[in-house]
Amino acid sequence: MKLAIIKYNAGNIQSVSFALERLGVDFSITDHPEEIRAADKVIFPGVGEASTTMRYLRDKKLDQVIISLKQPVLGICLGMQLMCRYSEENNTDCLGIFNETVKRFVPLGDMKVPHMGWNNLTLTNGWLDPAIENQYAYFVHSYYVPVNSTTMAITEYMHPFSAAIHQQNFYAVQFHPEKSAQTGNLVLKSFLTV
Repeated sequence: MKLAIIKYNAGNIQSVSFALERLGVDFSITDHPEEIRAADKVIFPGVGEASTTMRYLRDKKLDQVIISLKQPVLGICLGMQLMCRYSEENNTDCLGIFNETVKRFVPLGDMKVPHMGWNNLTLTNGWLDPAIENQYAYFVHSYYVPVNSTTMAITEYMHPFSAAIHQQNFYAVQFHPEKSAQTGNLVLKSFLTV
């Protein structure tokens, strides 16, 4: 299997690489459209800010590459948010794969933004290994995707939100599987076997 990690100005490419190495998976890190299109599976990681990242993707024409992919694609954290239609983060038009608006957490009492820490997952449907039910994953984010018809897992911080979504060949998680220990390994294995 050929797996490609999309190379761009994301902050978590190295940690995703280490997680895949621990699982014994061969992969390449690339921003070459033909190499991305030729891969059997693609990971679209992300740590950063939405508008800057979308500008970078458009400048490199990677936005059109991602939208056009037919093989399984996994978005992680900002990668998941950028797969949506629009983000409240600097009023950013995103890729539009999922017809959802990414919203900002509003601080509530002693619940601060960003949301950082371990939250348990409730599976609603789909592609994730059932063993992940009620397990904990590591989150760090200020924006979230509301629960919607594509939601595959839910967690809660201030209110319920999408921890994982899926539509056609596009899969995504808000948390960081590469930093989520055994739960994260199960998530990555779930994606590698879809």
